[in-house]
Amino acid sequence: MSICRLDTSASTFNLELDNLLAWESVSDPHVAETVATIIHDVRSSGDKAVIEYTNRFDRRQVASITELRVTADALQEALNTIPAEQREALEIAAERVKRYHEHQRQDSWQFTEDDGTVLGQKITAMDRVGLYVPGGKASYPSSVLMNAIPAKVAGVAQVVMVVPAPDNELSPMVLAAAAIAGVDEIYTIGGAQAIAALAYGTDTITKVDKIVGPGNIYVATAKRAVFGQVAIDMIAGPSEILVVCDGKTDPDWIAMDLFSQAEHDEQAQAILISTDKTFLEQVEKSIEKLLPDMSRKEIIRQSLDNRGALIQAKDKQDVINLINRIAPEHLELSVADPESYVDDIRHAGAIFMGRYTSEALGDYCAGPNHVLPTSGTARFSSPLGVYDFQKRSSIIHCSAEGANTLGKIASVLARGESLEAHARSAEYRVKDDK
Repeated sequence: MSICRLDTSASTFNLELDNLLAWESVSDPHVAETVATIIHDVRSSGDKAVIEYTNRFDRRQVASITELRVTADALQEALNTIPAEQREALEIAAERVKRYHEHQRQDSWQFTEDDGTVLGQKITAMDRVGLYVPGGKASYPSSVLMNAIPAKVAGVAQVVMVVPAPDNELSPMVLAAAAIAGVDEIYTIGGAQAIAALAYGTDTITKVDKIVGPGNIYVATAKRAVFGQVAIDMIAGPSEILVVCDGKTDPDWIAMDLFSQAEHDEQAQAILISTDKTFLEQVEKSIEKLLPDMSRKEIIRQSLDNRGALIQAKDKQDVINLINRIAPEHLELSVADPESYVDDIRHAGAIFMGRYTSEALGDYCAGPNHVLPTSGTARFSSPLGVYDFQKRSSIIHCSAEGANTLGKIASVLARGESLEAHARSAEYRVKDDK
């Protein structure tokens, strides 16, 4: 294989890096047309359309939505029958995720001004949230924990999970994770029809306020299409990792850290930055040595060929500038003093500090959320958290004196905008000073 080698001192570096980072998000006209048809059918025919598309796409033979609902007994059975080692790992991970996210919970607040006017903010959890989980032979119990637990910590009353079961295949670990996380309802439906059912509701499925969770291009396109009817978490691109190393970490470790993201899919991106040219060469040798033994070696190979890179930087400031320019989903600081970097890092989804903190720990059990901004969106986005499931309402309670003072100001501004009713509404509460 041939992984791209870049040098920040080269005259062509900026163009080469731009080309490496370029990623076109969901924009397939054929997919968009198919998704639009599915959404229209679900809005028009509800349960009937959901059943028809589920039978067609997932090769099932169901006659009613009730056959697609997973019972509480089935959840408990999955929890009780998975291997003890898996159950223990899920429960420990869930507790760590819960404990971390409890620190994010926000409280309502108020303050009183000198004239008695009260201003504040009321924090309220969303009523109902939909969670999409990829299904079939794929098993993503960590996705269940990372999406459902923050919603529950936020106080969401009902978390509804949809997970496709093509050929009636359904991961017991996914169901066990749902039981541990406290998911309230589960339907074995997927694709755009599941997103439409959550967004608009059917006779059986009550519409939600927000949809979160990963999916394929049809799911991502459907989430984009229903945004506005409901909130969504994000339109996620391929997974990414940016590793910064000072040349003192075992090159095999670094190679495997790059593999850990490259194995997701052929479009995933794994980049290493170092000021040590010799170390970059050592890592490249480790990649060649370790790759043949990887079970997903062809995916890793294509990912590294397509979008991977080993970048030689001039110095520490050069490295920091690159980090902020790339705005990575996952950033590993495999250096002697990672704390010395943090204050200057402005754009990164999650920062993994030190030689012993592999990104994989964050995916499963460290505690912080693994749902992170991709494709440079860490410039303006944050990891999924409790705050994503809470709403804020402003509190304004004017005293008579406060209404008198503010009314005069509002009157001037309203008349400046030629909005007479606004002005007179405020003026009615202004005292006559004569």
